[in-house]
Amino acid sequence: MPVNQHLLALFTVTTIIAMITPGPDMLFVLGCGMRGGPRAGLLATAGVATSEAVHVAVAAAGLAALFAAVPVAFTVVRIAGAAYLIYLGVQAIRRRGDDQGGLPVLGGGMSGRRAYLNGLLTNLLNPKMVTFTIAFLPQFIDPGLGHVWVQFAILGAIMIALEFVVDGAVGVLAGRIGGWLRRRHAARRRIDIATGGIFIGLGVRLAVER
Repeated sequence: MPVNQHLLALFTVTTIIAMITPGPDMLFVLGCGMRGGPRAGLLATAGVATSEAVHVAVAAAGLAALFAAVPVAFTVVRIAGAAYLIYLGVQAIRRRGDDQGGLPVLGGGMSGRRAYLNGLLTNLLNPKMVTFTIAFLPQFIDPGLGHVWVQFAILGAIMIALEFVVDGAVGVLAGRIGGWLRRRHAARRRIDIATGGIFIGLGVRLAVER
C-alpha cells in the first residue's frame, strides 16, 4: 500500500475527531435536515462531500507537481501546515462557545436539489476549507514512498467517506441532534477545548518529526 501505515492511522483518528466536532459544515447539514427532513440532510452532506473532493483534487494536483519540481517545498508546506493546525487549535480553545445562534431556525421547507447545491457552493466557495485541505493533507504524506498523487487520493477518499458518514448521520437525526446542540453549550465548549488541544499537539508533533 503506497501510504505510510503510521501516518494513515494518525490521519484516520485525527480526521474522525475533527469530523465529530460541531463546525460550519455540520451546522449547515443540521439546518438542512431540520428544514427539509432526512433526505435534505443527506443531500446537503453529498454537496459538501462533492466540494471537498474538488478541494482535495486541486490541492493534490498543485502540491504533487510542486513537490516534484522543488523537493524542499514539501518541508516548507509541512511546517506551514503544522503552524496552521496549531493556530486552529488555539482558535478553538479561545472560542467562547456562544455562537449557537448560527443554527438555522425551524420553519419552511428545503428541496433535496436545493440542499445539495447549497452544500456544494457553501463549502466550495469557502477559502478556509481550501486552506485547511492544503495544510492538513500534506502532514500525512510520505514523499519517500513516491506516488504522492496516489497518497493524496487515498487520504482524500478516507476524509470524504468519514465526512459523509458523520455529517450524513447528523442530517438524518437532525431534529434530535439540533436540540442537543442548542442545549449543550457546556458540552460543546469542552469539545472545543479538547479538539483545540489535539490540533495543537498534532501540529507540534508533525512539525518536529521526520
